[in-house]
Amino acid sequence: MKKTLLTIIGLSMMFGLNAQEKILTMEEAVVGYHLYPRAKYIQWQGDKNQFTYLDREGLTGESADKGEKTVLLTVPELNKIIGADLKGFPNFSWLDGNTLVVARQGKIYHIDVEKKQLKQTFSFPKGAANQTYSKAGNMYAYTVDNNLYYMDERGNSYAVTSDENKNIVNGQVVSRNEFGITGGIFWSPDGKKLGFYRKDESEVTNFPLLDINSRTGDLKEIKYPMAGMKSELVTMGVYDIASGTTVFLDVNDFGREQYLTGVTWAPESDIVYIQVLNRGQDHMRLNKYDASTGKQIATLFEEKSDTYVEPQNGLVFMKNNPKQFLYETNNRDGYFNLYLYDVNGKLIKRLTDVDADVAYAGMDRAGKYVYYLSSEVSPVEKQLFRVDVKSGKKTRLTPEEGWHTITMSGDCSYFIDSYSSVKTPRNVDLATNSGKVVRRVQEVENPNKDYNWGEVTLGSIKADDGSDLYYRLIKPMNFDPNKKYPVIHYVYGGPHAQMVTNIWNANIRMWEMYMAQHGYVVFIIDNHGTPNRGKAFEEVIHRQCGQVEMKDQVKGIEWLKSFPWVDAERIGVHGWSYGGFMTISLITNYPDIYKVGVAGGPVIDWKWYEAMYGERYMDSPQENPEGYAKVSLIAKAKDLKGKLLICQGAVDPVVVWQHSLSFIRECIKNNVQVDYFPYPCAEHNVMGRDRIHLMQKVTDYFEDYLK
Repeated sequence: MKKTLLTIIGLSMMFGLNAQEKILTMEEAVVGYHLYPRAKYIQWQGDKNQFTYLDREGLTGESADKGEKTVLLTVPELNKIIGADLKGFPNFSWLDGNTLVVARQGKIYHIDVEKKQLKQTFSFPKGAANQTYSKAGNMYAYTVDNNLYYMDERGNSYAVTSDENKNIVNGQVVSRNEFGITGGIFWSPDGKKLGFYRKDESEVTNFPLLDINSRTGDLKEIKYPMAGMKSELVTMGVYDIASGTTVFLDVNDFGREQYLTGVTWAPESDIVYIQVLNRGQDHMRLNKYDASTGKQIATLFEEKSDTYVEPQNGLVFMKNNPKQFLYETNNRDGYFNLYLYDVNGKLIKRLTDVDADVAYAGMDRAGKYVYYLSSEVSPVEKQLFRVDVKSGKKTRLTPEEGWHTITMSGDCSYFIDSYSSVKTPRNVDLATNSGKVVRRVQEVENPNKDYNWGEVTLGSIKADDGSDLYYRLIKPMNFDPNKKYPVIHYVYGGPHAQMVTNIWNANIRMWEMYMAQHGYVVFIIDNHGTPNRGKAFEEVIHRQCGQVEMKDQVKGIEWLKSFPWVDAERIGVHGWSYGGFMTISLITNYPDIYKVGVAGGPVIDWKWYEAMYGERYMDSPQENPEGYAKVSLIAKAKDLKGKLLICQGAVDPVVVWQHSLSFIRECIKNNVQVDYFPYPCAEHNVMGRDRIHLMQKVTDYFEDYLK
């Protein structure tokens, strides 16, 4: 009955009233990209002070100084060059100021945009992946299956590795993308050597995923190193193009199970720098290695912590001095800051002397200024600053409030500033490196102007320790303060994910607004453990995931309950992944608060989660048995009182099926009723059209049991 009534109300609001009375459909709430302020995809044209973007005519270039616009390449011209029949412009990048790079159907094309002709085509074999270019050598390295190859400028391919054992994997991501690792191929600056990861997964246990697409079903086994169990063994090879030989770097700091990240070549291509992290992730050494012999030259310095060390980025060498580099860490002064070192490991200075997390954004060719994004104005904002390397004087370059995304030109003479705030849908400005705005490139109109939007508020409350907890609150459409409304408490709560920021609509997902349009108060708050708040704020969760986070989340709900228009008897909670873990944690630990929960892809017990992430925040089960037992949701199954739906991708390689099925099994043992809905062909995040079904399932559950 409730679903029918909801449909009738929705249809009447869609068709019977003026434009401002439109409400979202479920499809719009899930895949309605047109409802988000969309900025032009802008790239600098190689090292030119000219930026490019797509418009109706094709690929357009616009000079930074005069604003002169030139159509560089149309779709018909591109089709003629590469022999295709494209309807729109594909993804592209710039190799230099005149060379456009387009990848399609196993080929990579280098195109001269001035002459509008093909410069070069690289044709890769079937199954090729991880293509990585060396500009100096005009070559591509790539992988097929578990081996590494490179292709020279004549199109000839050569094998770098030839491992028949499928447990040995070369040139690919290691450590499950943790520690800032996004690839496994590292060309030297001169293009004469090729560094690569080699991982041995022989001792890593397999986990079976069920593929139901065949007649009888198949098991697809993945390597999944669980916390406290055997993990992959990672080494670093360096292949010499001229001799065709490989040396492996002598990395033996912490035994066989260690992590190698921040791989950085010296500008002269003779030395490789690696941040070597022990498996416990509380001790890091920055080492330098001879690229020709593989021998370790020195340990420049070490980082130790009682909790964890978290290297995320490689070194950045000074453009005017190859004997100095920038190093980023939050393990010195409590925040991610930039430190200037020489190549012998001597600290020259703390370059960004701010009590806020910062991220490197660029450096001019003279090495006079370093540009960085910072949270020092507010933890919910990103602002661009520059610091004078010699004097240490810093200057704020983006005066407008909000979250700024910056693209520096090749010589850092200009930058493109794309930003939004709760007040501004999206502006894109061109500015000089001193922060002076040259002109507005784009001003994005409010895409939601025709919809009846619930009021969105960005604010903060105080945690028990006095720190600020930032929230966003969405009131129901046509809000009446004299009514009482049910609450949807959306939660994530885990590290590396900030849900509340000062961007348009305070970073809402459209499903949140959909629920507000159908009579719910929607509330989201960032707890301790989330980023851009400094090391102490994040690491308080160490060895007890979920405990402090729950206190913060409940603090927010107790504040929300103080408003007379909140129905304290109708509060539901929903989250995915870490948010699924938080959802079940909250509904079982606080049954008097939460009546209904929907948990997606939930971590149930951290001993079943991957070692790289799990051991950082929980240590190993052997080191922290009390902590693992305390936060495990297996023991909480018997305490479930409210209505709980668990949704799970059946071929999830991130939070494997063992988690949710084990919780269901425990509910059965304790005669506790729980609802369960698997998505048979979905991985960790249910995507595409299936996601519309998922969010309707979530919505229906709240409609049935919370309204």
